[in-house]
Amino acid sequence: MASKKGVRITITVECTECRTNTNKRSNGVSRYTTSKNRRNTTGRLEIKKFCPHCNAHTVHKEIK
Repeated sequence: MASKKGVRITITVECTECRTNTNKRSNGVSRYTTSKNRRNTTGRLEIKKFCPHCNAHTVHKEIK
């Protein structure tokens, strides 16, 4: 019996500002894990979340 893959997958989103911003509060990159529906959201996910390193709400993009 073949196992059925679920529609929801777990993804990681990473802060886009941390890579280029030199005036950060602390070193590092903010990463969050979340899930997305593979059928409804086929492209890469972009969410605005709080980054503790930038100390602001920034855009977090899905990474591999």
